Amino acid sequence: MRHVARKRFGQHFLADGSVIDAIVAAIDPRPGQAIVEIGPGLGAMTNPLVERCGRLTVIELDRDLARRLRERPELQVIESDVLRVDFTALAASEPMPLRVVGNLPYNISTPILFHLLASAGVIKDQHFMLQKEVVQRMAASPGVKDYGRLSVMLQWRYDIESVLDVSPEAFEPPPRVDSAVVRMLPYPVAPAVAPALLGELVAVAFSQRRKLLRHTLGRWLEVRGFGGAFDTQRRAEEVPVAQYVALAIEIGGTPT
Repeated sequence: MRHVARKRFGQHFLADGSVIDAIVAAIDPRPGQAIVEIGPGLGAMTNPLVERCGRLTVIELDRDLARRLRERPELQVIESDVLRVDFTALAASEPMPLRVVGNLPYNISTPILFHLLASAGVIKDQHFMLQKEVVQRMAASPGVKDYGRLSVMLQWRYDIESVLDVSPEAFEPPPRVDSAVVRMLPYPVAPAVAPALLGELVAVAFSQRRKLLRHTLGRWLEVRGFGGAFDTQRRAEEVPVAQYVALAIEIGGTPT
């Protein structure tokens, strides 16, 4: 039966064979690896992935698609909103770190990325199809216009690389934006910083991008009684990720 893409799920199904091959080559799945695919849809990536790794865990919210996927014994199907899935618990049932892949719904891609942050310690790598603009923001360096809160909050925990650009014509139905595949490699040792504190600090810093930090982060630091040295005569996009992390640690951020 033909499946009609559902707008509320942000469904755009990959249909270009050469793009699918390039993505699978970038992922390079191996037999026995613990691979989790978010949003398998009609199986465009599911099929070549499972051919190479033997088994696959898939997370699918659309109950019609989940029902079809359950007919395949090589798939472990989790019918759920991915934002409700505990990836740390999922990894506990596997003998090796998770490899997470997927063509993410563009309307909730950022919440998914932040949800996965909490489980970065049990994940080997992540390969996602995303809106190209989002990938550019994720990988941006200080001093460029795309560098912002998303850049800092992901780069403190991952090495991020854009590996493939994908045009709208590769999908059915085609989205209205260009897409890209991103590779995210969690750092083996995470900085000893409280993620919630770092997140608050960065959100304040980028709350008024055009103003110097003394108007935003500087006042936030004063309220906290911070007496250390931090140059607030800069704009938020001029501060490297490592300096945000160091500041969070200095003002008392420890993992919770």
